[in-house]
Amino acid sequence: MDDRVAITTLLLAWNGGDQAALHRLIPLVHDELRRLAHRYMRGERCGHPLQTTALVNEAYVRLVDSSRVRWQSRAHFFAVSAQLMRRILVDVARTRRKHKRGGGGVHVSFDEALAVAGGPGLDVIALDDALRSLAAFDERKSKVVELRYFGGLSVDETAEALGVSSVTVMRDWSVAKVWLLRELERA
Repeated sequence: MDDRVAITTLLLAWNGGDQAALHRLIPLVHDELRRLAHRYMRGERCGHPLQTTALVNEAYVRLVDSSRVRWQSRAHFFAVSAQLMRRILVDVARTRRKHKRGGGGVHVSFDEALAVAGGPGLDVIALDDALRSLAAFDERKSKVVELRYFGGLSVDETAEALGVSSVTVMRDWSVAKVWLLRELERA
């Protein structure tokens, strides 16, 4: 069975209360969760209190505790995972900033292509604020950025997760990149 199908099947079984499905699911998703966490951590400053493994573990704990989520597919699982990792990093950054008593964040431009995660020094709080503003303006475009940029999903996987066409995802992606770049430059 294809891993994509196996993951979706196990997620649906886990939804149905099959705890053994969760134990079979973890080895199938672990490498992808580490890849997501590594992508996030690549954009963090040296000396960050979390490492890739700690970020995966924290996301795993939150995912297992999220019994309210009704998993739909592999793409949905990784979209939620990416969102959780971003929230964890934003929480850590806000806590660190609070302890620094408002220490200034580093201004970072949002490269128009959004092809790779931000380099060291990415102001994750400014990016999170910009994404929240985008969500208030257009939630679907915000979700497209989250799934493509942070989740590493393809256009087709993003379209599947959001229930829209691939053309719509590409259009939203193009508009969202420009919108976020403008917001980050303003910050």
